Amino acid sequence: MNRPNPAIVSQAGARPLPRWALLLVCAAYLLPGQIGRDAWRHADLVAFGFMDALAQGRSPWHSPLLAQLPPPDGALLPYWLGAGFIKTLPFLSAELAARLPFVALLAAVLGLVWYAAFHLARTEAAQPVSFAFGGEAATLDYARAMADCAVLALMACLGLLQLGHETTPELVQLFGVALWLYALASAPFKLARAQALSAFGLVTLALSGAAQFAVLLGAGGWLVSQHSRLEGVRHLRWGLIAGLGLTAALATVLDLWQWRAQAPDWISILRLIAWFTWPCAALALWTVWRWRAFLTHRHVAVPLTLAVAGLSTAFAMGGNERALLLALPGLALLAAFALPTLNRSLSAMVDWFSVFFFSAAALALWLYYVSLHTQALPRMTRSLQRLLSPEFAPAFDPWALLIAASATVAWLLLVRWRTSRQRHALWRSLVLPAGGTVVVWLLLMTLLLPALDEARSNRSLLSALRHQLPPQLDCVAVPAQNLSLAATLEAQGGWRVRADQPLASSACAWALAPVPLERATDMPAGWRLHAILSRPGERSGRYQLLRRF
Repeated sequence: MNRPNPAIVSQAGARPLPRWALLLVCAAYLLPGQIGRDAWRHADLVAFGFMDALAQGRSPWHSPLLAQLPPPDGALLPYWLGAGFIKTLPFLSAELAARLPFVALLAAVLGLVWYAAFHLARTEAAQPVSFAFGGEAATLDYARAMADCAVLALMACLGLLQLGHETTPELVQLFGVALWLYALASAPFKLARAQALSAFGLVTLALSGAAQFAVLLGAGGWLVSQHSRLEGVRHLRWGLIAGLGLTAALATVLDLWQWRAQAPDWISILRLIAWFTWPCAALALWTVWRWRAFLTHRHVAVPLTLAVAGLSTAFAMGGNERALLLALPGLALLAAFALPTLNRSLSAMVDWFSVFFFSAAALALWLYYVSLHTQALPRMTRSLQRLLSPEFAPAFDPWALLIAASATVAWLLLVRWRTSRQRHALWRSLVLPAGGTVVVWLLLMTLLLPALDEARSNRSLLSALRHQLPPQLDCVAVPAQNLSLAATLEAQGGWRVRADQPLASSACAWALAPVPLERATDMPAGWRLHAILSRPGERSGRYQLLRRF
């Protein structure tokens, strides 16, 4: 027996979020933290190092190199984008110029998810049930409301916060995933565009270091299209086949196949999924259950295919959070389709959890800000001082304080609006999770950005190196292929770096190597210890500066 459609939505419930409010929330999510900070350690700094090497001519464009080492992920397109903007905008700092295309990519991801949800919600199977005496949601109004819900759900995901604001290949991969999602959603309405964008999305994934995932996603999209009830969707198979062929050809010619499988740690992976995908994963599971009779219909099958592909890849890579990032658009769309089926108790649980969690986080950030500038809270002051260099002096920024205060007032008004008045709009259950995530990010990137930048960047280490290294030297050796350290020396310090040789055979006169905190490593022949450097807040190790004799 066919189960009835579980979506019950009145016309009042299909009221869309005001455009100005949605655009303001998106801007508050996209822009903070993009200006006035260095590239942060590890993946963000390594990606900037490759971009700067291309832009400054230290590396060939067809084969990016940093300190004579290739990228660990085999990506090309992300580094081309960042390097192109560095060369095009020489009047900006290199870090800011490289960051601009990635801000645009994240904005494009939000836009593509909105339109994907809009097109999927327009399909007949996704429409809410008709009322006996009328008053059910109109098709387009319902589709717009569902699209608003999908964007709010994506912004509410905690895992997107930091990774979405970095200049790493994973953000370009996320853009490729969003293109694929939009192509499959819009195929019945704009077939030619969908065919082109589906192929372009798969090629984008391949050129950004995810060729295997592109093949997996292309095959999943082909299966969905092959078994579709709509002829227009079935024609999308040819665009996906073309994309798969281009992906395989490019990955083979450019050597983009990267196998990074690891044995999974199930407890760690489940813990990662719980916080990384909150609240989308829980709502997505609810969608799969309530819409279980419609799993083969496009509004469930398309985002479910993406979510399963992303989760499977994350498991295969041992719980890699950057692979899990690619599942978020699919989970966000599934979460949106949960809202027409939620009862009041579940909606209230999400609301109250969001109120307590984000209010506590906002309060903690304000207290850290007060302790940073006044030392009125000794325990918090000491915890901050352990992360910062002794030379760090926080500067008072009235504009940052004004923006943070305005965001806090907006959060309090939003909580009051949501908890004191009954609203029927579909998006009401995601207003607090998305708004709380945006407010906490905005507070972090205004009140504590200088301190966070000091702790997360290599600025203090670079300052110490400038006092130790002579102004003129041929090169600095970085053993153990430490790309993050090499990017600090080469892209930010301006030294020529070799990280592809062991110290015993290096021609450099100086070397910098991380060592365990408890002891220094044995000195290789021909080298002596010049200095021990450390960075505040790093408990796992120090750096030994070596000099050849």
